Parts: sequence; C-alpha cells; structure tokens
Amino acid sequence: MEFKFDRDANQDFLANAKVAIIVGYFYQDIGDKLLAAAHETLAKYGINENNVNVFYAPGAFEIPLLAKRLAGQKSGNENLYDGIVTLGAVIKGETPHDVYVCNECSKGIAEVSYNYEIPTTFGVLTTLDMDQTIGRAGGYKGNKGEEATMAMIEMLYLMKQADSQAF
Repeated sequence: MEFKFDRDANQDFLANAKVAIIVGYFYQDIGDKLLAAAHETLAKYGINENNVNVFYAPGAFEIPLLAKRLAGQKSGNENLYDGIVTLGAVIKGETPHDVYVCNECSKGIAEVSYNYEIPTTFGVLTTLDMDQTIGRAGGYKGNKGEEATMAMIEMLYLMKQADSQAF
C-alpha cells in the first residue's frame, strides 16, 4: 500500500486541526508575505481560522525555543497543536553571523519535530541577498511560506497514516 497526500481530494483535511505559525519578524515585510501564503494554504485545506495561532519571534534564532514551548503544550492528554510552521529569513551579511543563526535555527526546529513527534516545518529563508529573499517570498521562486505549510500538512497526513496502518 502507498501513502501519499492527495492535494486535490483533501479540501477538509484540516477541519479539526490546530496549527501554530511562528514568524521570525526581523524582516517584517518578508515575514508578512510568508505568513499570508501560509494562511492561504491552510484555508485551502479547510482549517478553521480560529484554530490557527500566530506567534512573532524577534528573529530566526529565537524560533526553536518558541516552537519547543508550543510543541510541549497539552489540552488534556492530547497535544495542543497538531502542527507547527516556522517562517522567517536570514540573509548573509559581512560576517559569518548568518551561518550560526541558520545552523541553530534549523537544528532546533528539527529537534522539536523529532522530540515531540509533531510536524514542525522549516520555512526560514536562508539567502545570500535581498533579491533572493524577495524571490522566495512570493517572487520568481514562489513562496516558501506555502511550501513549508504544505510540508506540515503532508507530514500530518503521513503521521496519521503511520499510526493507523494495518495489514
């Protein structure tokens, strides 16, 4: 048997889901574009907009700590959030500062996903300049906010399938 999310047949997949979006807000205009695409993607799959909470972190480095806190929250015996989408941007500068921020951000987000088994996706742009950043926030390279949100949705689907498979 194969397990793959059907993007055309799951318009109500998120009807009961609760999702957190964390936006690293150092580049506010970029964060806004990524967030808009994330909201559009969630709506496409039937999320109740009241079941989406958006948190604004000062920058990308702070995102993993907030993701960890949110992933650990419970409602009764259940996780409060079914999925977490992280968004933001880190642009290379004159020093290697961006390397340290990107490494810790990506590692921390991955650890949240692994440790809490909640789909937590990486939508933090890691670019060389502002043109590349704009290109990935709704420009010539699409919108990575949409892609990160879609990855979260697909992983949520696959996790549910993995939990319910039988032979």
